[in-house]
Amino acid sequence: MALLWNKNFEVGVDLIDSQHKQWFEKADKLFEAGKNGKSKEYIIQLFDFLDDYTKTHFRDEEKYMKSINYPQLAHQKQMHEDFIKKLSQLRKDYETAGANLTVILAANQFMLDWLTKHITNADKKIGEYVKGDSGDGVK
Repeated sequence: MALLWNKNFEVGVDLIDSQHKQWFEKADKLFEAGKNGKSKEYIIQLFDFLDDYTKTHFRDEEKYMKSINYPQLAHQKQMHEDFIKKLSQLRKDYETAGANLTVILAANQFMLDWLTKHITNADKKIGEYVKGDSGDGVK
């Protein structure tokens, strides 16, 4: 299953969108590696990338939200912390069980869910807030 960036995922904040695009590229490489029977080799690279990149991205995103006085900053921080915990658990599962099919599928599903659901349900609200059309009268 290819996971490709499209305009539906745009938040409307250049920094956030460019970082999200990089996430999509890495996730798509994992899916492609899986289709080509190379996901075992790629999954550790994905974990390493995510371990570093999520910290950078979340820090940048939270800094931006703070700069605009985004009212959902605390909720976003909690979701980011939950992501890091889940990622840590998946990595432990990998280190314990190896790159078996269950671990690979769990990593794929986790990435797919996060990238599609979090961006469309949470991060897009940042762009809406910036544009002043949050829908809840908050700005």
